[in-house]
Amino acid sequence: MTRSQTRREFIRHLGLGAAAIPFLGNLPSLGFENSAGSKQRLVIFFSPDGTIPGNFWPDEQGDQFKLKKIMQPLAPWQDRMLILNEVNDKIRGDGDSHMRGMGCLLTGTELFPGNIQGGSHTPAGWASGLSIDQEIKQFLQKRTATQTRFGSLEFGVMVPNRADTWTRMVYAGPNKPIAPLDDPYQMYAKLYGQMKDREDLVSILDDLQEDLKKVRAVVSKEDRELLDEQATFVREMEKELSQKKQTDTSHAAPKLEPGLREKNDNMPKFSKMQLDMLFNSLQADFTRIATFQFTNSVGNAKMSWLGINEGQHSLSHEPDDNKEAVEKLTKINFWYAEQIASFVKRLDETPEPGDSGSMLDHTTILWTNELGKGNSHTLNNIPFVMIGGGLGFKMGRSLKMKGEPHNRLLLSLAHGFGHHLERFGNPDYSEKGPLNLS
Repeated sequence: MTRSQTRREFIRHLGLGAAAIPFLGNLPSLGFENSAGSKQRLVIFFSPDGTIPGNFWPDEQGDQFKLKKIMQPLAPWQDRMLILNEVNDKIRGDGDSHMRGMGCLLTGTELFPGNIQGGSHTPAGWASGLSIDQEIKQFLQKRTATQTRFGSLEFGVMVPNRADTWTRMVYAGPNKPIAPLDDPYQMYAKLYGQMKDREDLVSILDDLQEDLKKVRAVVSKEDRELLDEQATFVREMEKELSQKKQTDTSHAAPKLEPGLREKNDNMPKFSKMQLDMLFNSLQADFTRIATFQFTNSVGNAKMSWLGINEGQHSLSHEPDDNKEAVEKLTKINFWYAEQIASFVKRLDETPEPGDSGSMLDHTTILWTNELGKGNSHTLNNIPFVMIGGGLGFKMGRSLKMKGEPHNRLLLSLAHGFGHHLERFGNPDYSEKGPLNLS
């Protein structure tokens, strides 16, 4: 048969139902318009409340460096890492450091005046610009060759069910925060279909097996395998969510107090489920831009599964000479690194559909934070670690950037996608253009 040039034409030609759409995005042999050329992806991971510099930053510069304890889970990909030390968030104005750290992290611009009071500083509102992930999303969605079903996806893990400057880092524009979706039921429904009620979870695959047979008949062997992988993932996730529905629904409406979580022992489970859906979303080409937010600024997750009963934010305020607190914070940040490493491993082990190399070769992961160090609330030396190879940066290095504003790094991400902005965020901090990371 003659290949259709768009999904719409293909669906109409075979008489497929709308439920088949999620399974068609990344099948190269169908020859859709947006499957041409090598894909580029960006995934931004966030973890809160600063890091432990002595256990995070390598001492060496260049391509010969040793990873400190926190980043040991990422050691297998050291030659695929770019560690940017001494990059500063120079955005000032209203709001305390946590607020500006979170709201300005991806926007590179000031917070509006507002009535959200934090710390000892002036109150503030939302950020006054869009975030870099949304800027790149808009750029990609305007081009037929890079359009995807969602444009971007915003994942969360145990993010409080409230809207304030500490809980939002993604912005569709000035005063337009985007909430991360941290409920696996809701994310699953968004990706694979509409559910009238989470208590009435039914199998999506049961209703479209005939449509999938039609698709299998017209695609390559490799694409049939990818189609089967997606179908298996959906079936397994349905079972996972069905079991979750029977055993624990506490996260459906979490009970929260400012800065305190009453229960978060399921955080590892939620992390795995969300990471699974993130991976499958990239593999199926639902999106090429994603953010993944662990808790929030001033996040007080209590990682009891690590033997830690104090909240992370409370621990982050302890002085440097509190060795027990330093050890616990190191364990916490090590756990975040483990979660990211599990995701990197899957990308690295999975061939890129319809192209050479692995999915990691076409994906750049950025791990960051709203603060450089928790007890000082500094916005200097913000953690910025990249892994992968999707944007053409020279990896396998640890660099000291001598206080460069993080706006220039955000600009570099856009340029990596071929989006040659001259400025991003506050123009005073991006007037020198993107960082030289080649």
